[in-house]
Amino acid sequence: MRSGKQRTSRSRVVAKGRPAAEAGDAVERRLGELSEAVNIMIPELSARVAALEHLLVEKRVCRRVDLIRARQFVVVGAE
Repeated sequence: MRSGKQRTSRSRVVAKGRPAAEAGDAVERRLGELSEAVNIMIPELSARVAALEHLLVEKRVCRRVDLIRARQFVVVGAE
């Protein structure tokens, strides 16, 4: 029964390489999983940021205008 590994003359275990097609499929599958995770996380993070902004304004830590200016600053900094 083979385990997918080969032994060299010194009994060292060496993993067999995957065929290029299998490796490509694995990469595609992993990218799909990551994409799905990001698509789930972004709305959650957006909701949390909105809740924090709401609390900042409600507790009078800052004004809504300050939050808008901060967003514009971040957008300009990203460009």
